[in-house]
Amino acid sequence: MKIDFGKTASDYGRHRAAFPESLFQRLTAFDIGVPQQRVLDIGTGTGVLGRALARAGCSVVGLDPACAMLREARRLDLPENLTIEYLAARAECVPLADHQFDLVSAGQCWHWFDRPRAAIEVRRLLKPTGRILIAHFDWLPLRGNVVEATEQLIQCYNSSWLYGGGVGMHPQWLVDLGTSGFLDIESFSFDVDVPYSHEDWRGRIRASAGVAASLSPGEVNRFDEELKDLLLARGEPEFIPIPHQVFAVVARTPEMH
Repeated sequence: MKIDFGKTASDYGRHRAAFPESLFQRLTAFDIGVPQQRVLDIGTGTGVLGRALARAGCSVVGLDPACAMLREARRLDLPENLTIEYLAARAECVPLADHQFDLVSAGQCWHWFDRPRAAIEVRRLLKPTGRILIAHFDWLPLRGNVVEATEQLIQCYNSSWLYGGGVGMHPQWLVDLGTSGFLDIESFSFDVDVPYSHEDWRGRIRASAGVAASLSPGEVNRFDEELKDLLLARGEPEFIPIPHQVFAVVARTPEMH
């Protein structure tokens, strides 16, 4: 399945819910989101995670290979007068100097990387005892709910999409970090419902890898109309409570000797 998130930038920016504030409250226990902290947000997309850290007073560089996503990120920064630097590059090969970041963050993207190479690159970029944060905010397809029905529709249109049926937990990321020499690896998770209007849920789904990032424009339009009809046929409320799970992994680099 060939995926180009650049084709989804507008929907991604308009309709995808941001990480909840409760995540950042919990991250303060790890000294993440501290003012003046220098942060590299890899796989930044439209800047959702980087923008939240910038609001907390961090100095943020957002990195992504999709220039269309970076343009959308800059557009979304403007109303808040946030100053975030953006760089078009891949997480496995970052054209920046060694050991200059207090934190490298990766929001909803670690699975898209060559993970062993990305982990090595993150270690190179972090200061001694710097931290990595891998965060997810995944919808949950529970039996009979609208998420399950939506995933079934995606699979009808795109049999190559293999990301359905998720449980919101990613224990393999802890193995990735441990194998790459990170220390003090910790994870936590919690559930939260996110209210989506019909329009926003359709836009959120169009922005996913299995729809506009990989289907033709005609297929996307047909899919969107069918999803619209599905929501009406199910009698979904005006604002649909979509169950999500927040999952985060935090680790630090060893001291240099």
